[in-house]
Amino acid sequence: MQYRTLGRTGIKVSPYALGALMFATQVGNPDPAESVKVIHKALDAGLNLIDTSDVYGDSEEVVGRALEGRRDTVVLATKFGRPTGADPNQQGASRRWIMTAVENSLRRLRTDHIDLYQLHKLDPDTDLEETLSALTDLIRAGKVRAIGSSNTPAVDIVDAQWLAERRGLERFRTEQLPYSILNRGAENDVLPAAQRYGLGTLVWGPLGQGMLTGRVRRGGTNDLSRARFFRHLNDERRIDVVEQLVPLADEAGLPLTHLAMAFTVAHPGVSSTLLGVRTLEQLDDLLGGVDVALSDDVLDRIDEIVPPGADVTRLDQAYVAPPVADPALRRRPLGERGTAKS
Repeated sequence: MQYRTLGRTGIKVSPYALGALMFATQVGNPDPAESVKVIHKALDAGLNLIDTSDVYGDSEEVVGRALEGRRDTVVLATKFGRPTGADPNQQGASRRWIMTAVENSLRRLRTDHIDLYQLHKLDPDTDLEETLSALTDLIRAGKVRAIGSSNTPAVDIVDAQWLAERRGLERFRTEQLPYSILNRGAENDVLPAAQRYGLGTLVWGPLGQGMLTGRVRRGGTNDLSRARFFRHLNDERRIDVVEQLVPLADEAGLPLTHLAMAFTVAHPGVSSTLLGVRTLEQLDDLLGGVDVALSDDVLDRIDEIVPPGADVTRLDQAYVAPPVADPALRRRPLGERGTAKS
């Protein structure tokens, strides 16, 4: 396996990494012992980065158990910022919560340091300077080796870099973003911004949240209970693309999953792609594609099906900027708009 440098951190990571959401017993594999076996097999195959979060149920605990005796050879990444309880202060990016959240993650992961500590999403209620100041202190205390962000618009990536430089603070060294054949919007701005500032990038959702497994086809029976949470599984525009990709994968002699995985790591701005497996069988299937490299001809065909920089509809989980999500931030008060028309 050819390892890559994670941005300018000097840390070497495998081009494919293990996403740990599905190791949470509440939403993924209900058997922690099997999850431990999955993690061990992935490490034995050469994957050396594991990414989890404090909001993924008991995923951190399962990962911590699996890494006993193997911690030193693993690049361990976790995230903070999303709500972990009913208390309104058990979330966000304030110094108060960061200092508590990191201790909780260290305890669950059974380690004395985190290699990559990531802000799971921007916190509009907290000054970014406070966030970076707290994270800087964690690095200086030896509890964290590097810091990163996740699901961040390009303009905020640039803002954070400038702020860190002006204030003499540690800067975000990585960005975690959604990227797949079905969602190429990051090629317009986020990936170029990450490359400009030397950020490592971790890609989530390379299989289009299940669309690029080949199991969601026109005329097939999709899992409607899952579709309530992932409406894109029934999106006709996305299914149209899948129907065009399946014969392309067949012509290339590849399963659709391997085509989708290899597409993401072909981008020069991508450091590593997260594989969110739940079982040993799923891991075995995806491990078969870790050495696949797509030819320029195949990549050109993909460009014809989904143009560079295009999203085939927005993901349900995609970040929505506050001025877009909150009407009050994109509408003048009625009295300032002139004469009201019903």
